[in-house]
Amino acid sequence: MKNMMIGVDLAKRVFQVHGALMTGEVQFRKKLSRAQFRVFMAKREPSLVIFEACGSASYWAREMEAIGHEVKLIAPQYVRPFVKRQKNDAADAEAIAIAARQPEMRFVAPKSINQQARAALFRGRERLVRQRSEDVNALRSILYEHGHVFPVGLGHLKRMEALVDGETCDLSTMIREECRDLLAQIAEKTERIATRDKKLKELAAQSDKARRLQTMPGVGPLTALAIEAFGPDMTQFKKGREFAAWLGLVPQQHSSGGKERLGRITKAGQADIRRLLIIGAMTRIMGHARRKIPAESWIGKMLVRKPKMLVAIALANKMARQIWAMLTKNEDYRDPVLAAAA
Repeated sequence: MKNMMIGVDLAKRVFQVHGALMTGEVQFRKKLSRAQFRVFMAKREPSLVIFEACGSASYWAREMEAIGHEVKLIAPQYVRPFVKRQKNDAADAEAIAIAARQPEMRFVAPKSINQQARAALFRGRERLVRQRSEDVNALRSILYEHGHVFPVGLGHLKRMEALVDGETCDLSTMIREECRDLLAQIAEKTERIATRDKKLKELAAQSDKARRLQTMPGVGPLTALAIEAFGPDMTQFKKGREFAAWLGLVPQQHSSGGKERLGRITKAGQADIRRLLIIGAMTRIMGHARRKIPAESWIGKMLVRKPKMLVAIALANKMARQIWAMLTKNEDYRDPVLAAAA
């Protein structure tokens, strides 16, 4: 067991380091540059190093493990209660070390290089989609200002393009040029999004974990890659309900005096996975998929009594628990109805 615990407050240039014994006695407090921190830690005996789960934390976790230290990450919200009075780098580093000593503390698993690479690709696609939506909305607003109204959505882009390029168009030359520039940007982003979609599907096809996840209805390549890139090791959760709670797919509690008061979903944890699971759940209860749902099934009974979005969130919660079971047991998806009939 390590005798020394080192809390580190990360920054761009200057790191604050707080060293203490496992019993709490302070051994040193230092302010180090990036280069000095690397040299200082290389000279230390193997210790337990604690970082906040923030930018560059996974990188430094790998660097510290490479020189023999044990590393743990703590979510910032778990460190905040241990900051004494004034907030500064030294107080933050001390609070990190104090928080790590708590026996019930929950830690965050550092991300691997592959996870970070997949996350960067996924986030790059999300950024392009958001930028394309901004461009489409800008185009719609320009046309609206000149008396041409189009509904929301990419499906109406061809109609807007036909209007701008039409011979009978009543728009001025300057406005038409601006609209054409926006259309060119939208086309470029659409092509780049398609390239990333292709790359993400290729990565999903290469991963056995992603392939297994896609056997579940409502889970496609994007959702599978998001779970692989952003999701922690499922074995750290004792049961599927804990994973669903980590995603924020459970009601927020305001209970007191033995009386339960449940509110909206907490929206804690990883937002990308939660959003994609809710979208996937919605595809299972909308359109043609809804007509295939037996009226006596759990989803069928819920749809009669509850709004569609509430049912989708409840179904996403169930999907999260099923995903936990699939990944911890290394099994493909099994339809509960068919499994019960077997």
